[in-house]
Amino acid sequence: MGKTIAEKILIKHAGKILAAGDFAICNVDFTFGQDGTSSIIIDRVRELGLKQLKTKFCMVIDHSAPSPNEGVSGVHKKMRRFSLDYKIGLYDIGCGVCHQVIPESGQLLPGDLVLGADSHTCTYGALGVFSTGVGSTDLAIALATGKNWFKVPSTIKIIIKGKIPKGVFAKDIILHIISRVGAGGATYKAIEFCGPVIDSLDMDGRFTMCNMVVEMGAKAGFMPQDNKTIEWLKKRLPKNKKIISVVADRDAGYERILEFDISKLKPQVSTPHNVDTVTSVDKLKNIKINEAYLGTCTNGRLSDLKIAASILKLKKVAQGVRFIIAPASRSIFLEALKLGIIDTFIKSGAVLVAPGCGPCVGTHNGIPADAENVISTANRNFKGRMGNPKAFIYLASPASVTASAIEGKIADPRKYL
Repeated sequence: MGKTIAEKILIKHAGKILAAGDFAICNVDFTFGQDGTSSIIIDRVRELGLKQLKTKFCMVIDHSAPSPNEGVSGVHKKMRRFSLDYKIGLYDIGCGVCHQVIPESGQLLPGDLVLGADSHTCTYGALGVFSTGVGSTDLAIALATGKNWFKVPSTIKIIIKGKIPKGVFAKDIILHIISRVGAGGATYKAIEFCGPVIDSLDMDGRFTMCNMVVEMGAKAGFMPQDNKTIEWLKKRLPKNKKIISVVADRDAGYERILEFDISKLKPQVSTPHNVDTVTSVDKLKNIKINEAYLGTCTNGRLSDLKIAASILKLKKVAQGVRFIIAPASRSIFLEALKLGIIDTFIKSGAVLVAPGCGPCVGTHNGIPADAENVISTANRNFKGRMGNPKAFIYLASPASVTASAIEGKIADPRKYL
């Protein structure tokens, strides 16, 4: 029997033949931590007495950037010191979200095996990378040995067909899929996305979908590496880097194959407090919002900012609504400035915060008050995700979030497109 993408990558890094369910020790190509997880990594590395790290490692200050309090400032100082001591890369405040700046950095290739001390490391599957989140201590062991252990995941193949309807974006598609598969329906599985809809998506949309595979429990998600992928990589990789796509065999063995026809799909909204509790936006009538948030590792990319600006142009954010926007990286912020997008946001009454995670994880930059409703482009809406368990978080696409910011209630974006 042939091999899936996940099997092929782990076979390459283990140096032996593997199949779903097998355990293996694999060489790791790249690792990273962020300011919510790096403190423990640093402590473990110091305790192990490591003089040199055995795999590539970088750190990103993005979850609380700039620092909102004394304790976080101490963590940031610790990270800066560690980066100097071990001569490793550090993306400091304002660089952006780890899951944007790391792919942008040109350090990842299709077929790589990447571990990140952050659950949304699965984002890089858009580039054909086996990337997955691990705990800080597991990450430190990879730094000490250059390896880690893996159970080879079985794979679910998801075929997406049909014509993408007006007002529907990658975020709507992945929310719809999660609602059908369930928040735990793909636990410890790999996902391979394919089909004409995937072929038509730009790279930003593919990153969005891979980012959220963990929301159905998946270990990793993969997109096909086609000409769009190659061109995206060529703009960022050193010229001497060779790009070799990883493709599943025609006779690969899948745990199951799911097909979705999205021709009649409407804009989707995930309602509190579970990511898989999803409905169409037109079924949510007169739900007042207090805050709208555009950004995160899911939807803070340039195409997301573009669609929001196109809807918001010559309009105003509704009175009483806080529309908070965080570009996913400094380079995206700069490009948005050149295109006049930031100008549109500011004139409309929106608030720009530094490139980074913003209020997504609930540490700063927009924590909601009790009983407030937030509509966000983020990936999670469990109680307390944004810092207040008494608030209510709705998840939607950048278009739906922007339309809602204009109307002051959850709104259908199709009238603005």
